[in-house]
Amino acid sequence: MSKAKSKKEHKEITYPAVPPWHRSPGLFIAGQEEVTEVDLVAVEMERRWGVDRLRLLVPRELREKFDRQRYLFSQAIWCGELEDVRREARRMAAAWRALDRAATEAGKAQAAPEVWEIALSNGRTVALLRNWQDAALFEAQRSDRSAQVYTIEEVGRLIEAFPEVVAAKAMFAGSEVTRTKGPERDPLRGIEAFAPLDDEIPF
Repeated sequence: MSKAKSKKEHKEITYPAVPPWHRSPGLFIAGQEEVTEVDLVAVEMERRWGVDRLRLLVPRELREKFDRQRYLFSQAIWCGELEDVRREARRMAAAWRALDRAATEAGKAQAAPEVWEIALSNGRTVALLRNWQDAALFEAQRSDRSAQVYTIEEVGRLIEAFPEVVAAKAMFAGSEVTRTKGPERDPLRGIEAFAPLDDEIPF
């Protein structure tokens, strides 16, 4: 077969301007519920294994099946009927669980982000992580929402935004950036002598 004929027979894939399952509010709501269920499973898997990591922990054959299912799910979302979305969403959720099961049975380690926490003078806590994947995993796993989360890359951008700090560090080798104002975090700091307490220890 000539190249010209092959090109002529090739049909370009086109997507409808509006997916069929968007035709009415009822269809859209029903389809979106199916998509949301898959999102919930994906979030749980990323919380457990890390962002974009689980599919890399399983054998190549299973990873290929998973990626094919991702394609079918996306295809249903972009140009499918409601029943297509329902079918592929449920298969997609099953595919996520199959990867989870395979990684667990193979003894793969679940993700545990490395985090450094720094107490600020205003009482807030900063959590410093290596990259956005670790930051996303830390956000998903933590229960305390008071800490401000930064990645190393973000810290680099902040350093670039405040060149005077960099200039001071360069001018005075071995210098340290310290707190210049704000309340003491520890109320006992600075007390030189301690008198006996008559109170009962509250715990």
